[in-house]
Amino acid sequence: MTSKQTVLGRVAQLAKANINALIDQAEDPQKMIDQLIRDYSNNISEAEEAVATTIGNLRLMEQDHAEDLAAAKEWGDKALAASRKADELRTAASTAEADRFDNLAKIALGRQLQSEREAATAAPTIASQTEVVAKLRTGLDQMKAKLSDLQAKRDSLVARAKSAQAQNQMMDAVKSVDVLDPTSELGRFEDKVRREEARARGKEELAASSLDAQFEALDALGDGAEIDARLARLKAGAA
Repeated sequence: MTSKQTVLGRVAQLAKANINALIDQAEDPQKMIDQLIRDYSNNISEAEEAVATTIGNLRLMEQDHAEDLAAAKEWGDKALAASRKADELRTAASTAEADRFDNLAKIALGRQLQSEREAATAAPTIASQTEVVAKLRTGLDQMKAKLSDLQAKRDSLVARAKSAQAQNQMMDAVKSVDVLDPTSELGRFEDKVRREEARARGKEELAASSLDAQFEALDALGDGAEIDARLARLKAGAA
């Protein structure tokens, strides 16, 4: 296989490549895309040169084919002219000259036949190469489109990777301080706060119970005075 054929084969291969699948399978997608961009850029440059050479060769074949067709027509015209001249000379009883022009006509017809055969032989090759060139141009267009897509994907991927890295760092920081973990500094501080709050509530309850007892004692004193007053009124009424 020639170098040119190898390049043209890569055109078809890269044009059909599933970029998303390649990226998904890569351990480091960013490096994978960077490598793909380099590969595509290099292969596009090589392929453009190879395709340009193929197109140039096709144009030479088309030019030769056109020249063969033109030559066939020219020799046909010459054969017709020589034949007519031979007929005129034969009418004028110039048999020897007529025969000479008929021979010229035959030579011209032979040349015409040769040119037609060369044109007919080249026609299938030209048709085949025309189809190849069309496919190669399509492949190149697809490669260039995928190169643009790769470049856009790379920029997007880099931005997403940085965002994901920052998010992971934040989540790791959050995990390192677990508010539910009693062994963490924050957990111990929370326990201390809860104990202080409980002690304050205890003091409040103690103060409240002492105050209630004082009011109960005061109420008891009031009841005793009322009883003494009633007893005095009873005694006074009996006297």
